[in-house]
Amino acid sequence: MQKLHSIPCLLLAAVLLVGCGAQETVQDSRPPAESVRTSMREDYTTAELVSDMGLGINLGNTLEACGDWIQGDSVTSYETAWGSPVVTEEMIAGYAKAGFQTVRIPVAWSNLMAEDYTIAPELLERVETVVQYVLDNDMYAIVNLHWDGGWIAGFSTDFDTCMEKYTRIWEQVTDTFQDYGDHLILESLNEEGCFDDLWNRYSGSDSGKAEAYGIVNDINQTFVDLVRNSGGNNARRHLLIAGYATDVDLTCDEAFRMPEDPAGRCAVSVHYYSPATFCILEEDADWGKARSRWGSPREQRVLESDMDKLKETFADKGVPVIIGEYGCVVRNKEEESVKLFLSSVAGAARSRGMCPVLWDVTDVFYDRTACQMKDEDLHQRLLAAK
Repeated sequence: MQKLHSIPCLLLAAVLLVGCGAQETVQDSRPPAESVRTSMREDYTTAELVSDMGLGINLGNTLEACGDWIQGDSVTSYETAWGSPVVTEEMIAGYAKAGFQTVRIPVAWSNLMAEDYTIAPELLERVETVVQYVLDNDMYAIVNLHWDGGWIAGFSTDFDTCMEKYTRIWEQVTDTFQDYGDHLILESLNEEGCFDDLWNRYSGSDSGKAEAYGIVNDINQTFVDLVRNSGGNNARRHLLIAGYATDVDLTCDEAFRMPEDPAGRCAVSVHYYSPATFCILEEDADWGKARSRWGSPREQRVLESDMDKLKETFADKGVPVIIGEYGCVVRNKEEESVKLFLSSVAGAARSRGMCPVLWDVTDVFYDRTACQMKDEDLHQRLLAAK
C-alpha cells in the first residue's frame, strides 16, 4: 500500500536491541544461503508455510515509491524518494535479529519501464538483491505489484491494455525468480483490486458488483496461470492472492473467488486497518472523527470477529490467510493504544495460523539506520504473539 500518499479504493494510511555490527554471528547460525534461495519443499503445504512465516514486516515506502516529481532515473532515486535510506544487508539482517520471519517487499515496476513494458534490468536486479538479503537471513520474502502510480484502476475502462501491461510485468518477474525456492512468495496485487467506478459497498445497490468482482477474479486467475506456466520452480511456488480491495468483509463476500490452481498452493491476502478512524485518521475528516484510543471490550470483540470470519471463510476451507498489511498511524494517538492494537492484531492472527505483516515505513516502528526496533516494549509484545 502507498502510505502518506493518496490511494484509490480504500482510505488507508501509513501507518532486537542487537546492533548492526552483530550480523556475522547471525550469519554463522543460518543455513547455507544458496539452499534457502533454491530449495523447493515438494511436500510442504501452503498452510504449513504460512504458519512458518511467523511475524512479518513491510519494507514500506521504498521500492514502491513513485511519482513524476522524482528527480533522476536511477533505482536509487526512486528507492529513497519517500524518505527511506538505501536498503542494506544490515538493515534486513536487523529484521531477522528482531524476530521477524517474513519481509514483504512492495514494488512499483513502472518506475523504470520502456513503452513496450520492458522493465529496466537494473530495477529487476535491485529487487532481486533485496530478496537475496532476506533469504540470506533465512526469512521469507513476498514480492508484489504495488500501487505503481495507480494504472491498475484502468482495468475497468481499458481491460485489454491494462492486462497486457500486467502480463508483461509478471512474465519478466517470474523469469527473474523462476529458480528461487519456496522462501520467495509472489503476490498478485496490492489493495488496488477494487473498482469503485463500477460498484462500491455504499451504493445501496448490487448494480455493477459482479463486473467489479469479475475483474479482480480474472486478474488473479491470469496471475496464477502465468506463474504456473513460466518455468522452473514457479510451477510449485506458493502464491499470495489479493482479496477484493484486500478488505476483510469484501474478500469474504461470495462474489470473490480464489483462482483455480493446479498446484493447490495459494493463500489469500487481506489488509487490516480497522477501525479506520483510529488506524488511518490523524485528525478529523469529512468522513469520520479521528480517535486517539483503541482497546475497549467492544473493539477487541470486533477484531476477534473479523479474524474468525477470515478463518471460517478461508483457513477452515483449506485456504491459508496472510494479513499482508496491518498497522496504524502514530501521530495524535495514545502510545499504549498503538501498542495494544498492533500486538492484538498480531496475536489474533497468529492464534488462527495466519501470518501478520506489519506495515512500516522509515523509522516509525523500526529504525533503518540503527537496524533495530525503536520501542522495546512494542517489540516484546509482538514477539509474544509468535
